[in-house]
Amino acid sequence: AQCEVFATVFNPEGVRTGNKILRQRLKGPAIADYYPRKVVTVKDVQREFGPHVTTLDLEEMDRLEHIAGLKARGKSAPKKKKTKTEPKKR
Repeated sequence: AQCEVFATVFNPEGVRTGNKILRQRLKGPAIADYYPRKVVTVKDVQREFGPHVTTLDLEEMDRLEHIAGLKARGKSAPKKKKTKTEPKKR
């Protein structure tokens, strides 16, 4: 009777049921509204229309230029192993 009045679940042993979490409002729609919609990028256009469309991806060019600068100073990421048994250089 008391559970019906207060809209709770009968749980005399106090077992954790997760009911508190399940009663809360869903956060998904609020989070989805908070972040901006995804806009079309140059990569999306290239992927959609293929190589017969010439595009300039300024972000990619800037990234490659940055990596080239790092390599020139010897600060780039190490090369990946070609085989599993390749010994380490000392």
